[in-house]
This record gives sequence, structure tokens and C-alpha cells, in this order.
Amino acid sequence: MDSHESHVAAVTRLLRSCAYRHDLHRLFSDCMEASAISISNSMDLRNREPREKRYLDIVGQYERDVVELFPQVFAGIMMALEAEPRDALGTVYNNLELPSVDKGQFFTPWPICQMMAEATLGDPKLIQDLIARKGFVRAIEPACGAGATVIGLAQTMRAQGVNYQRHLHVTAVDIDARVAHMAYIQFSLLHIPAVVIVGNSLSLEMRDHWYTPAHIMGRWSTKLARCDAERTVTSGPIETHFVPTTTLALPSISERPEQRDLPRQLSLF
Repeated sequence: MDSHESHVAAVTRLLRSCAYRHDLHRLFSDCMEASAISISNSMDLRNREPREKRYLDIVGQYERDVVELFPQVFAGIMMALEAEPRDALGTVYNNLELPSVDKGQFFTPWPICQMMAEATLGDPKLIQDLIARKGFVRAIEPACGAGATVIGLAQTMRAQGVNYQRHLHVTAVDIDARVAHMAYIQFSLLHIPAVVIVGNSLSLEMRDHWYTPAHIMGRWSTKLARCDAERTVTSGPIETHFVPTTTLALPSISERPEQRDLPRQLSLF
């Protein structure tokens, strides 16, 4: 089997091959959105019609040979994750020199993601006890980028003998739709139950929600609603904040009081 790095390099070459005809920023963004739509439309019936229209709008802008490159990129990322489950699209993004300095984009190196995941999880017994009591743990990533820290969390749980596909749910947010699509693709291919939100974690302005196949197949919306209802019964109403009518509220997520004043890159509860 080829290495993770060789598949990432092949994907980078595929995208660069069109640079003389198309702007790489636009091409990469459209490729990621089209790939995300392809995954979403296989499961998310509620959003299928508008996303299918958007998909046709995207592919209609390119020549046939360029459109045929999109599934090749998707296949390359899938093989990279199969070879080694770590951030592949973030590496491609950096290889193409696409991160926006103006937006302050910085992709956390994989070893640091692993270290952060280990520090977040702490004692494996504590996580196992929490899962034994509640059935799963929930993680929130307010600036997810391509999803490297979440992937690190999932793989650390796996190394500790916890099946993250059954016992982890993630809410990931990013203000940049392009990198949110990148995270959604990687979470979907790794079968991480998650909702990826395009929006601003600080102002709570949310523009779009992307539910991974693992979220839908695992009936996680029902599980999370039941969990929040049980917490309301045992500890009183969950604190909520009014949001302007022009925004969409985050999925129902509650926090321990001590977490509310402590902004974190990755929080687990």
C-alpha cells in the first residue's frame, strides 16, 4: 500500500495540473464543496434538492476533464486516510499555499494535534467511566479548520480502546466554508459522528449545517436531544441565550458552568 504522503502528493499534483487554466483557490474550493455535496446527498434528504442544484452550478463552470478530476481527488484523499488516518486535506491545502494570511489561518501540525488530544482526554479510565454512565462523550471545536484536532481526538480514543464511531459526537464550527467542507469530507470518510457548521463561533451567526453519514446513520440528533432532555430534568433548564432572528442557533449543546468562561480550542464533556 502506498503511504499517506504519496497519496497526498498525488492529489496536490492533480490540482496543480489545472493551475494554468483555473485559479487554484476557486478550483480547490469548488472541488471541496462538490465532494462534500456528493457525500451529503447520499444521506441528508432534507438538504438534497438545494445542494444538488448547487452541485450542478459548480460543475457547469468547468471543462469535462476538470470535472473528472474531482472524483480522482476524492479517491486520493480516501486512500490517504486509509493508509494513515490523519489530516490529509490540510496538508494538500498547505502544499498548494492556499491558507489566507489575512484571515489568520494556521493549520495545527499533526503531532501537536495528537498531543492536544491526549491532554484533553487525560486518564483513559475517566473517559471509559463517562461512557459507561452516559453512553458517549461530546466534543466541540469552535475553529475546526480541516478537522485535524478532531481527527487526533478520534484516533487517540481508538488507541485507548474506545470506539469513537459509537461513543463520540463532535460539533465543529469554522467561519470559512472551504475548510468546513474539508473537515466534513474527512470526518465522513473516517465515520466520525459530527455536525460541521459554517459560521462564527463568537457571534453565533450560523450559515449552514453539514451532518456526516455517521451522525445520520447513528440517529445522533435523537440521542443528543434525549441527553439534553435528561439533563434538563435532573439539573434544571439548560441556559440559553437569545440570538438575532437573522442567525441560526447552534444545535442544543450544554456546558458545565466552569467551562463557559474558559475558551478552549477543543473541549470535551
